Parts: sequence; structure tokens; C-alpha cells
Amino acid sequence: MTLKESWFKTIKRTIKLAKNAGFCYGVKRAVDTTKKIKQENPNKTVSVLGELIHNSHVTSELENLGIKTITNLPQKGEGICIIRSHGESDEVFKEIENKGYELVDLTCFDVKKVQQKAVEMVKEGYFVIILGKNDHPEVIAIYTNAKNCAKNKENVFVAQNLETLKSVEEKIKNSKKIGIVLQTTQTKEYLLEVINYLSGKCKILRVQNTICPSTTLRQEEAKKLGKESDLMVVVGSKKSANTTHLAQILQKITKTIHIENQNELENYKDKILKAQNIGVTAGASTPDSIIKAVIEKLENIN
Repeated sequence: MTLKESWFKTIKRTIKLAKNAGFCYGVKRAVDTTKKIKQENPNKTVSVLGELIHNSHVTSELENLGIKTITNLPQKGEGICIIRSHGESDEVFKEIENKGYELVDLTCFDVKKVQQKAVEMVKEGYFVIILGKNDHPEVIAIYTNAKNCAKNKENVFVAQNLETLKSVEEKIKNSKKIGIVLQTTQTKEYLLEVINYLSGKCKILRVQNTICPSTTLRQEEAKKLGKESDLMVVVGSKKSANTTHLAQILQKITKTIHIENQNELENYKDKILKAQNIGVTAGASTPDSIIKAVIEKLENIN
């Protein structure tokens, strides 16, 4: 083999994009609606309480359109305040309205379902365990709404991993009824791990599998693509729970890198050059423009 032939063999690679990469319907609804609200109300202040989605590129784009991202509510509100896709507690809803804002609720429908199921079970006397990241806004909203409806405020618990859950084993054993809900972007593997652990430790176990269909589809497709790839590239914010879970799942299957944008690919040039089959997937809050830029960069690394 000549040097030229060797060079061509090195750079020849197949790049395959997962079909369900990028915005899910809940995120797309939130982004499109927010832009439309500003377009229809150019003279009004439009604010989002917290990042609309976990993507700095989208946050910057919204700010350039005149849409503010606020972390705290002022003493007196002005204009329109948008509740992001992760949801908020009933207390926050009331506070927004009491401060004079026009409120627009863009909570994802699947997130609303988790909140409702958690509230229903806690009202029925279940010790409700939320499987999710305890500092994630979606989980905070689920926890707060359930806790506000519980007769016993200690009957709601967030378990972000099995070790956390084991810390309340005595509580589990002493509770007549245990209820489970999940952050919508959690993994099926974690749910099965928890069910296996709880088996034999409680009298009644009620499991509400509240992982959203989009997350399940994305994860299953990523697994399949991972088995066919020498390298998987996961695109999305490090703050995005569903993107992080994709990377964690794929790391058990093949070599995987998690990047936020195409510029980070330079840090993994050696791995990319050694890979013949590269799979690309992206979190639910990753815009198509970033995914496209990543693929173009992958095609031109040599």
C-alpha cells in the first residue's frame, strides 16, 4: 500500500445521523411559541423564568430577539412571563400572576403528566419516590407540587441514583405503599434497577413509567446505532439531562464523546481519524443548525 492509498483509507469514513436527533416536540413547541409571542407583542417585555431549554445557543438567539431570561422574579412584573418546558410549582404560577405578569405556560405535556401522577399518589397515601436529578428544574417542580399536596411532607423523596434510594430503606420498609414516577428524560435501565432493589422491600409498589415516548425512542435508536459504530458523537448541552443520559448509555456500547458544538471536535481528532463508522445523535434541546455543523466538521476532519 502506497502512502497515498494509506492516507485515503484513513480519511474514508461513514457518518450516520440518528433519525430522532435534536428537538423533541415539547422543546420545539416551547421555542416556536416563545418566538411567536415576541413577534406578536413587539412592544411588550417578554421574559422566560429560567432557561427555556438547556442550550446556550438557543438562549442567546432568544436574547437577540429581545426575549429576556430571568432567574428571579422582580418585585413588580411587567409584560409577559413564560413558564419553560420543565414546568414550575403552583406557588411560582401564583407569584408570577400576583406580581402583574401575563402568564404563558409552556410546560411540556409529558412533564405535566408526571406532576399529576405524583400528586395523585401522594394524596392516596403513597410514599412517592421521584427518580431523577434532584437539582433539575423539572424534578424540583414535580417534587414541590407533590410535597405541597402531601399530608406528611416527608412522603416525597428524590432518588437520583440507587445509593441515594438506599439511604431511605427503613422508610421504604415502614411504608405501606410505595409509588414511583420518573423524570421524563430518565433511562429504562435505572427504572429496572430500582424495581429490582425494591422487590421484597415493600408491600405495595405502584410504578408509573413516566419516561416520555420521545426519550425512549431516542435512547433505543442510539443503542442500535452505537452497536454499528466505532465512535458515537452525542451533541448537546452538558446541563441537559436527556443528552447526558444518551452519552452514559452509549459509553457502555462503544467509544463515545459528548460535545456541545462542532468546535469541540478538535479535542477528539485522534479518535475521529481512527473511526471508520461514526454515529451522531443529539439531545432534545439541540438545534438542527448545530447538528448540521457537527456533521460538516466531521466530514472535513482529515
